[in-house]
Amino acid sequence: MGLNLKPLITSNPIRISDLDGKVVAIDAFNVIYQFLATIRGPTGELLANNQGEPTSHLSGLFYRNINLLSDGVKLVYIFDGLPNRLKSGEIERRRKVKEEATEKYNVALEEGRMDDAKKFSQGTSVLTSQMIEESKYLLSLMGIPYINAKSEGEATAALLSKKDLAYSSVSQDYDSILFGAKRLIRNLTVSGKRKIPNRNVYVDIVPEIIEYSQVLKTNNLTHQQLVDVGILIGTDFNPDGFSGIGPKNALKLIQKYKKLEEIEKIKTELSTTPYNEIREIFLNPQVTDLEDLNIEFNEIEKEKIIKYLWDEKNFSNERVINHLGRLEKSIIKKSQSLDKWF
Repeated sequence: MGLNLKPLITSNPIRISDLDGKVVAIDAFNVIYQFLATIRGPTGELLANNQGEPTSHLSGLFYRNINLLSDGVKLVYIFDGLPNRLKSGEIERRRKVKEEATEKYNVALEEGRMDDAKKFSQGTSVLTSQMIEESKYLLSLMGIPYINAKSEGEATAALLSKKDLAYSSVSQDYDSILFGAKRLIRNLTVSGKRKIPNRNVYVDIVPEIIEYSQVLKTNNLTHQQLVDVGILIGTDFNPDGFSGIGPKNALKLIQKYKKLEEIEKIKTELSTTPYNEIREIFLNPQVTDLEDLNIEFNEIEKEKIIKYLWDEKNFSNERVINHLGRLEKSIIKKSQSLDKWF
């Protein structure tokens, strides 16, 4: 579902060049789902190799990461571990949404409504274990480190940010802010234009950065109070939130009463909500032990990438080589610029 904090947050545009030399911790599942939703064929089908195996996730990871690496951004991908049991309701909700989208997609295809088919196809994405392993393998060939989180990937990404091992978390969702990430960057792994739903209007997609400290200061909240606002709105661990309470109303209630337990009108709903456990998920999350981490940015394995993407996944050999060449030129250029200082 994704936490809806947008009405309470001010973001600022950021240029990718501003991230040159900085480490960013990317919510892997969030980003790969983006690629699966948006990188599709003319009738909404996933890209695939000659054996019919999906390759949309690999296409997104390769080409977008090449662009970011060429701009000097250091990437670390964080993969989700086991979900908290409280997330089961949200997981079931997502499964039903995908089933409904798949039905609508198939009907639209049968009736020849290609625009509708492409629209519905975006909601049918399923991230399989094979896709996850393929993604990790490609990242390793690209010299990009990845971390297997204990539970929520965003929690470990936020920890890297808090401990200054990463400049920022990267995700389309706002949950990273509830986990206490110093910064959150959105729209880094998407590009181009986005169509406004039900209107023939497109808007430019620009990377934006959100500062955790600014969110607290602007809304006059502590970290726990921000988490309480999230619980009122609805998180992945209580997706329905509280009846009739949206982001702005949630903020007003917490600003006035300071914590959930003091809000009289929600006491009945609160009695059936494991709010303390949800608080704990965000305030003291299960995260990867930093002592176990060994984040290394390795050299890109050019020949292995070409073999994997061309021979096994049937990518355009020329396009893959051109993008690798672009990255190579960028690295050489940066190296020459540094040499001028010595």
